Amino acid sequence: MISEWIHQGTQFLITTINEWGYWGIFVLMALESSIVPVPSELVMIPAGAGNLNLLGAFIVGTLGSLVGALGSYYLAFILGRKGITLLTAKYGKFFLIGQKSLLKSEQFFSKHGEITIFTGRLLPVVRHLISLPAGFGKMSLMKFCAYTLLGAGIWNAILLSLGVFYKTNQELLNQYLSEIVFGTIVAAVLVWALYFWLKRKKESKARCAILA
Repeated sequence: MISEWIHQGTQFLITTINEWGYWGIFVLMALESSIVPVPSELVMIPAGAGNLNLLGAFIVGTLGSLVGALGSYYLAFILGRKGITLLTAKYGKFFLIGQKSLLKSEQFFSKHGEITIFTGRLLPVVRHLISLPAGFGKMSLMKFCAYTLLGAGIWNAILLSLGVFYKTNQELLNQYLSEIVFGTIVAAVLVWALYFWLKRKKESKARCAILA
């Protein structure tokens, strides 16, 4: 029953994305990268499984991600932390954003630095908020765009590949959908683990240099 619902829902999304075309992908991915909770999985996977050109879908999807992220970046850059906090307190419930989530994203960015703009694009929920602390911290626009394009590009390529796989292996994908989602999360966690390991190694060398 559940697999049938997934199949019907996926077919609906594929048809919808095909009807909306590249403009629809661009707008939806721009919203996805802003504070609007639009799951990228519901956009790029159907795009890969549909009849659209894959390169075209990848380009407009990634550009949409950049535009949405820039919107959040400039909003935070202009309003500052206080302004965004007040805005979130008043309207955050409409976008499923709480004060606690905003604070955590800011602390996360402050602790781990600019690399979070790249790795954050690979993590659900985080990608919706990570642009805000980059704006608070007045991060270099060039670096912000580069990290966003790299992270969004990798994530969109993964989702499009899943769509292509689904197109030719629908029954197999429906059967192992949960495992695929789990594998994607594990891959993102491994990226973070590598980053933490390298950071700790660098800090350890720095301490040894000071003691020497």
